[in-house]
Amino acid sequence: MIRAALAGIGTAIAAAPLGCFVVWRRMAYFGDATAHAAILGVALALALQIPVFGGVLATALAMGLIVHSLSGRGFATDTLLGVLAHSALAFGLVAVSFLSGVRVDLMGYLFGDILAVSVPDLAIIWGGAAAILLLVLRRWSSLLTSTISPDLATSSGIDPRREQMILTLALALTIAIAIKVVGVLLISALLVIPAATARSLSRGPETMALLAGVLGSLSALGGLALSYRADTPTGPSIVCVAAVFFLLSLMVSAARR
Repeated sequence: MIRAALAGIGTAIAAAPLGCFVVWRRMAYFGDATAHAAILGVALALALQIPVFGGVLATALAMGLIVHSLSGRGFATDTLLGVLAHSALAFGLVAVSFLSGVRVDLMGYLFGDILAVSVPDLAIIWGGAAAILLLVLRRWSSLLTSTISPDLATSSGIDPRREQMILTLALALTIAIAIKVVGVLLISALLVIPAATARSLSRGPETMALLAGVLGSLSALGGLALSYRADTPTGPSIVCVAAVFFLLSLMVSAARR
């Protein structure tokens, strides 16, 4: 339980600032598309006998780069993301079925298996979280400016497409470290829900990012407690607690108005 709690907090801290950019840029479906590619990464990693983290990171990053390169080339973004997200998930599930002699806990990859987190997994999660936070802190101003107005960013000497690429890289890393905690199907929820909750309670972008980290960590701990007491799946329980926080934030905002 201690390892699971540390894993949940580390993942929430990594997802918080990126979740804010996902909300601001309306990229929730982008997170889904990148996350669904992770199953294909699991299959490739097991087939090639390489670490699962490496396979997931490579495929998530490849999906992000494909979406980035195909955007604005004749297809609406939501259509493109829908095709790529479900295609990647389907190809991944089919590829897993071809693995002979390899026991694959498919439900664990789809919905997370935070209670099976090991010490090496913790090192990967917290190392990835530190790298993501360092990257976001160094690029915060540029990422924020390009999010607010690409034209303003260009006039300020900032390349919006480069910042988009940096965000794509950070999202791929987040998905690779979060797959063990909440699984492929719920990673996008962990990115979006705490950030959306913090948005209605914050007055500035920095405050929103910090509050999203706090809410994500509380959701992870609350989901673990709920899973322990009610014998429910841990990954979905974490997302349920996050959703309750979101509903409470809507009530607080309505009371303020």
